[in-house]
Amino acid sequence: MINKHQELIDFIKKDCLAQLTESDFLQSQENEPAFRKKIEAMINVSLKHKGDSSLNAQERQMILAQVISDITGLGPIEKMFHEPQVSEVMVNGPKQIYIEKDGRLELSNVTFRDEQHLEYFVEKILAPLGRHVTEAEPYIDARLPDGSRVNVVRHPISLIGTVLTIRKFSRKILTMEDLVERKSLSQAAGEFLSACVRARMNIIISGGSGAGKTTMLNVLSNFIPQDQRVVSIEDIAELQLKGRHIVRMEARPANIEGKGEINIRKLLKNALHMRPDRIIVGEVRSSEILDMLQAMTTGHEGSMATVHANSALEALDRLEILTLMDNPNFSSSVAKRHIISAIDIIAHMTRLPDGSRKVSQISEVSKENRNDFKLQDIFYAGDSNGFEMKFTGNIPLVYDRLNKQTGFSSEAFKSNIKNQISK
Repeated sequence: MINKHQELIDFIKKDCLAQLTESDFLQSQENEPAFRKKIEAMINVSLKHKGDSSLNAQERQMILAQVISDITGLGPIEKMFHEPQVSEVMVNGPKQIYIEKDGRLELSNVTFRDEQHLEYFVEKILAPLGRHVTEAEPYIDARLPDGSRVNVVRHPISLIGTVLTIRKFSRKILTMEDLVERKSLSQAAGEFLSACVRARMNIIISGGSGAGKTTMLNVLSNFIPQDQRVVSIEDIAELQLKGRHIVRMEARPANIEGKGEINIRKLLKNALHMRPDRIIVGEVRSSEILDMLQAMTTGHEGSMATVHANSALEALDRLEILTLMDNPNFSSSVAKRHIISAIDIIAHMTRLPDGSRKVSQISEVSKENRNDFKLQDIFYAGDSNGFEMKFTGNIPLVYDRLNKQTGFSSEAFKSNIKNQISK
């Protein structure tokens, strides 16, 4: 029925958009019901002027809903965007839309009419952000006002039409108890990690894309004492830190003239002048790694960051590669010494085929040999044990430090330690 009246829908939408001003759209974010009511009145007037008396009540209602959705919402993806179980929406050209629902990818049964229809909504999403996709800048990564993350790739980079990916912002702030309840890690492992945070150990959270690194970083950050000043730095702001003394900074891309970029490294260098107790970097991926390592060893202990890697050991290898890329005068051994000196603990995240996210490794970086990477797994979860997190039997070298600095008294963890010692 909608296709039958598409010409009328397009006419009404164009008529309404011609009457709306930029201030109307800005006010819509503050009072959406009033904005929708205003548009509904415009549509009724437009329908009356069009003089199409052949429409029945059902058709009028469907046209009304379609036009309102196109102007105020996200059109075909509006409904799925508001489903609580949907965490990500992936549009691969106008005729293929996937969603991640409860951790699993599903092909949806909705589509855009054509490429022009999809481009309309992409521009609608980006316009309030002051961003546009063009042939000169055919891809964009940005944050929506509600905190959701949006990525757009268009022709000529994309060969299948415009690609739109939206990672929804979760308003629920998870706790360690939530992760334990979801079996993302064991209670003993959670208590060990929280004690490491309180004892100001430098922690790297590694894992693949969508493995839950940011979620874990957010959970661990909540164990930082409230009286400490924390500076967080992100490419796209996603963290939801709850401390009293939090300073949040977000990188800025270059403008259309290629000027004005403020990257993670610049923000990190500036953060060192802001008297932080700890620094949290959403993700290290480039030249900022050396500044991060130096911060971790020069009075900002207890800092944390995430990195893309397939295992805890690969995380160290990746940090070495990133260090050497922008420091050609460094040897591999020099890079390794910096990393080994700075990093204490690595928590590795894994996304399983069923969509669940697990902490699969909690490893301690050995300081005995500063010329080569050596990890000691404290907790491990793998295929052999159904990804159930188990204590490895390796007594952490930092165990006494945890007791001394935090009064660490995890009964579950102590029980594991005692059982191992008695063997």
